[in-house]
Amino acid sequence: MRILSIATLFPNPAKPSFGIFVGNQMRAVVADGAVDLTMVSPIGVPPWPLSRRRPYDALSALPEESDASGIAVQYPQFTLIPKLGGDSNPARIARAVLPLARRLHAEQPFDLVDAQFFFPDGPAAAIVARALGLPLTIKSRGADIHYWGKRPAALTQMLGAAHQAVGLLAVSEALRADMIALGMPADRITVHYTGLDRERFHPVERGAARALVSAVPELGIWSQGPLIVTPGSLIPRKGQRLVIEALPQLPDVRLALAGVGEDERALRALAESLGVDERVHFLGQVGHDLLPHLLCAADVLVLPSASEGLANVWIEGLACGTPIVIPDIGGAREVVQDPSAGRLAQRTPAAIAEAVRDILADPPGQEQVSANVTRFSWGVNAANLVRFWRAVLDGD
Repeated sequence: MRILSIATLFPNPAKPSFGIFVGNQMRAVVADGAVDLTMVSPIGVPPWPLSRRRPYDALSALPEESDASGIAVQYPQFTLIPKLGGDSNPARIARAVLPLARRLHAEQPFDLVDAQFFFPDGPAAAIVARALGLPLTIKSRGADIHYWGKRPAALTQMLGAAHQAVGLLAVSEALRADMIALGMPADRITVHYTGLDRERFHPVERGAARALVSAVPELGIWSQGPLIVTPGSLIPRKGQRLVIEALPQLPDVRLALAGVGEDERALRALAESLGVDERVHFLGQVGHDLLPHLLCAADVLVLPSASEGLANVWIEGLACGTPIVIPDIGGAREVVQDPSAGRLAQRTPAAIAEAVRDILADPPGQEQVSANVTRFSWGVNAANLVRFWRAVLDGD
């Protein structure tokens, strides 16, 4: 099969960890050998002089093609209007991708156009698929449905793309239900669970992992005391504020925030105002090589997001043997099916503190926790994706 796949969230030489889970999936697809994949990751760059400022300066200097992510990827640039032009991004992405897509299709025809996110990728891929006269598939992952689905202009484009598509994917049963509630065709939606790098994410004895991360200068994690890790971008939707507000009810517990984002200054001020700043460590962006060790070192992973489809880091934390505390959102009930996996807690400091105390009072063994995610792997994920593409092309 010749597949043209479009993903705005994908690793690139300037941001190698950006959308790394999509990169992992597509590397596994290529390794499967059944697909001739052309990967296109459109890069949004604002007009000059904003294009000269960080982080856009590095993005505007990206090559048109690179294999830095482990597979060959095309990086066409489209005009981005920061904070204002989100609803109109699909048309600009399509204009940037179409010349490349037409040329490659003329050289060797594609069988299908694929989008790895519902917005802006889905409507953009729909324009490309119509122009080339090809079938379309789209995958939804969570925020693309929960955020953009509340914006009328974006939702109109998403529904148009959904009804054009021959097949749709959702990362959880719960997200599939949300898509149907928006008006997407139920009979075309298949659940496609995330994958897992089992060589990277597996249990390492917690004491040894804690000693390792406490000795790494760029982390500097405390070597003693119960440790909560909250991974993810420091943005309001991820709910780090709620974890900090829970700390006064967890007097011996320390919190490591792994991520960067616009909320950092406010979160630091909150920790100081609550008198817990000495127990909150802002790690910044944690490299993918160090993240498994950090997860293994944690006693609990807490991520009180406002919305998720089925977060990769839930699966990665459990694979490392670390129980999770998450809200009852998205595919949470499809992951936390046993007390050894953790707790579902309301998005309040009191509920989070209670769930953490409950786990710390009777912690499950790391191997017992890890057993909850034995069904996840990138190999299985890729094989299911290839099977889905083949089925929609065969009309099954």
